[in-house]
Amino acid sequence: MQIDQTAPEARFAAFHHGAFLRYWAARFLTTFATQIVSVSVGWQIYDLTRDPFDLGLVGIIQFLPSLLLVLVTGAVADRFGRRLVMGLAALLEAACALALLLLTWHGLTGPAGIFALLAVFGIARAFFGPASASLVANLVPADTFANAVAWNSSAWQTATIVGPVAGGLLYGLNPEIAYGTATALMLAATVLVFTIPKPARKISGEKPTTETLFAGFRYIWGEKVVLGAISLDLFAVLLSGAVALLPVYARDILDLGPWGLGLLRAAPGVGAILVAVWLAGHPIRDHAGRIMFTFVALFGLVTIVFGVSTTTWVSILALALLGATDMVSVYIRETLIQLWTPDQVRGRVNAVNNVFVGASNELGEFRAGTMAALIGTMPAVVFGGVGAIAVAGIWAWAFPQLRKTRHLNGRV
Repeated sequence: MQIDQTAPEARFAAFHHGAFLRYWAARFLTTFATQIVSVSVGWQIYDLTRDPFDLGLVGIIQFLPSLLLVLVTGAVADRFGRRLVMGLAALLEAACALALLLLTWHGLTGPAGIFALLAVFGIARAFFGPASASLVANLVPADTFANAVAWNSSAWQTATIVGPVAGGLLYGLNPEIAYGTATALMLAATVLVFTIPKPARKISGEKPTTETLFAGFRYIWGEKVVLGAISLDLFAVLLSGAVALLPVYARDILDLGPWGLGLLRAAPGVGAILVAVWLAGHPIRDHAGRIMFTFVALFGLVTIVFGVSTTTWVSILALALLGATDMVSVYIRETLIQLWTPDQVRGRVNAVNNVFVGASNELGEFRAGTMAALIGTMPAVVFGGVGAIAVAGIWAWAFPQLRKTRHLNGRV
């Protein structure tokens, strides 16, 4: 049954499917817990070393497993079942959060133990990403998928609003409480994942040959709309990402404590979730490509504003606008990537996409931390914003088919 897109209930169309509701809740809990861990680890590392370069290492250590395992993670999701892989990965994340709790409880004199656990956490995320991104397309019909993308993004963004604030408050009370809460939430998410009914899809029976392992790369290279959408995210956020430097802004530039760091981390989510909820009821119906490039450029512009700000309310407002502009481009990119990709290779394509997203975030954090150590924190952020604007212009010229894409409901 198709839902009338003009009806009020169309805003919640994805939730008419119980499997998606459980998936959405599990995604929220894992993201919430990850945000608590992220804020706690960032503050803990900076407390130990006072070196922004180490904040960059936090990102690259978590990114490397996605890169090194890219030929494995997507193929595993396609061959063994996305629900199973997603649940086991969430369970491993819970184990890492518990290990961080125990390590902190026994006392830390350096960051080496945290870095080692973050590497394992990165492995779990490397499998979780493509499995969870591919699973949602098996839980709702195609005509509801854009609505599911908006609500799926809202789960992530809602968690990024509440999670960092909770992480800052919990870490301020006691680091063990913060890590213990993250462990419990990830275990709850694991249970939810395994209660999702098995999707009605055919598990890939292909033997793992070189040809099947590289199927995702071949498809992306041949489909220029997908290639352009994935690579745009890579280079725009790689250059403009400033999240890794928020502990520096909170402590040294804006003179805020752990709770203030939580507010800074939450601000992009505030803007993003407002846009996500609006998009759930007002989907983009035309000129999707042009809108996406415009908002990527605006993303770079507000990054520059944040970079030069030394006033708390201006910084928080700029971060909120950063999240709002990013949400529009994320919504368009993710819908295009999933609907333009055949289901039999969706896991492998999402594994590649996961690497690109990881590069734009974790590797972007390494870029930001390294540049901050070399030229200063504020110049590093401003440079990134200028770079994002440049990428938007170059990609609009280099991928005309993506720029001219008008609709999100498939190849039309």
